Amino acid sequence: MCTAERAPLAGRHFDVLVIGGGVNGVAIARECACRGKQTLVIDQHDFASGTTSRSTRMIHGGLRYLEHLEIGLVRESLRERERLLCQSPHLVRPMQFLLALSNEHRPLMRSSLAIRTGLWLYHSWAGGQRQVTPNYELERQLDAGRSWSVFSYEDAQCEFPERLIAEWLTEAVTAGATARNYTRLLQVLVRNGRVTGARLRDMLTGKEFEIIAHQVVNASGPWVDLVAKASGLKSAQMIGGVRGAHIVLPQFHGISGTGVYTEAVDGRPFFVIPWNGQVLAGTTEVADSGNPDNTQPSADEVEYLFKSFSSLFPHAGLSRADIRYSFAGVRPLPYSPGKKMASITRRHIIHNHREDGVSGMLSIIGGKLTTAMTLAREVARELGIHVKEPANIFAAPAPANGVESSFRHWARLVACKAGIPESCAQAVAGWHGRHALAIAQTASFNPKLRLPLCEHTCHIVAEAAEAVRHEFAVTLADILLRRVPVALGACWSEPCSYQAASRIGCALGWNESLINTEFERFEAEREKFLHPGDYRVPHPPAVVNG
Repeated sequence: MCTAERAPLAGRHFDVLVIGGGVNGVAIARECACRGKQTLVIDQHDFASGTTSRSTRMIHGGLRYLEHLEIGLVRESLRERERLLCQSPHLVRPMQFLLALSNEHRPLMRSSLAIRTGLWLYHSWAGGQRQVTPNYELERQLDAGRSWSVFSYEDAQCEFPERLIAEWLTEAVTAGATARNYTRLLQVLVRNGRVTGARLRDMLTGKEFEIIAHQVVNASGPWVDLVAKASGLKSAQMIGGVRGAHIVLPQFHGISGTGVYTEAVDGRPFFVIPWNGQVLAGTTEVADSGNPDNTQPSADEVEYLFKSFSSLFPHAGLSRADIRYSFAGVRPLPYSPGKKMASITRRHIIHNHREDGVSGMLSIIGGKLTTAMTLAREVARELGIHVKEPANIFAAPAPANGVESSFRHWARLVACKAGIPESCAQAVAGWHGRHALAIAQTASFNPKLRLPLCEHTCHIVAEAAEAVRHEFAVTLADILLRRVPVALGACWSEPCSYQAASRIGCALGWNESLINTEFERFEAEREKFLHPGDYRVPHPPAVVNG
């Protein structure tokens, strides 16, 4: 492993224990810590390695929720989208979308007037600050053999929610929280119907120990029921896991800068989005009650996604052989037997286990990247913490060129401080924002830290060093998939992995044996997560949505 021995937790006292280091858990831990509560956040694997890293990577208001009349959820999501655009402009950026609907068999409720009205409301509820520019070049790439109604609107994208979680985690720890990945909950300790602490296992050392905690938040996503069961809680089933798969393809003409929201071959919502110099297409909806640790896309899902993509863009010049990789995650939606998956609410639910005879424990059902901070405030209030709603985000919009000006300024400072090309400095600033200056400071001391992680990237070894020292990265996979996620790029290969392992190891003082061990473990985790391989052989079509 990459990190030094961790300080012991046995016997320590915490006001709040948060189980789960995904977007919801880290947001809750950050909120509690910032309100003065002694907070511990744990994850049995790495932070952001579950559902958070397997999403469509959008920060959106949920245009589809309008069809299900979840008006409150849409307005809340749009408010939070605008906050994230202001608070994390280097990671969350506006994206133009085409809403492309085939006129064949389009239901009456989707008349052009109804759609335009919905889009106008969507734009207005978001503050109506930015202009939407149609992408006619991409529109011309749509299947010309079908009749389309095409509309333009705006949402946002977080290409790397893993980076957002790393920043929130750092802010939580700065406020006093303790963060511990590779730490598994074994049991929530209860006395006289009240939470008193937890029994945990350090997965790196195998040691088991107990901590004292007055309140526990189970924010483990698709693992929520497993955590409750392991703790002996007699609660009804809370989660109805729904698997969502994606495929990643090369970019094609016209796609740059604009996403497409349309319908898949079976009529359900389907996104094609430029992402990380590639194209992300998804997603599916498949009931999945298995162990979330083993989630992977089926061959049926990959075939369904590529068929939906190629029917939309038949002239993109891409075949199954061009699929670079696929991945899948489980959405922790509310258990809703007999209900269509598309109609299950995406609104989060806070379950208080006081109803099950245990006071001081909450479980989080559902939730999404966009509204994680709203959930965090609600959970804090449920825990008895006084939290005000943040100020109106629309009161003082930032200048149109303010974000880009700041970004260019950071990049120039980083280039000057670290002694690296400005193009590389822009890459570092794009993932780290203001913290890029600290990375530049680190890089300035050692030429080994200024080296690129591999020959295909501008990202440097100093970013990996900061990930280990300040962002709780433990393994090479933590670094290359989540803190400095270069291994999600188009050109990454096994030689890149070994070169990165060697350069990081050299800078951090690893011996040859540790470099080889971390390299092999990384390749195994990357294979399990991304499933790179040969997708040339088509699979017989199957139903992959509920």
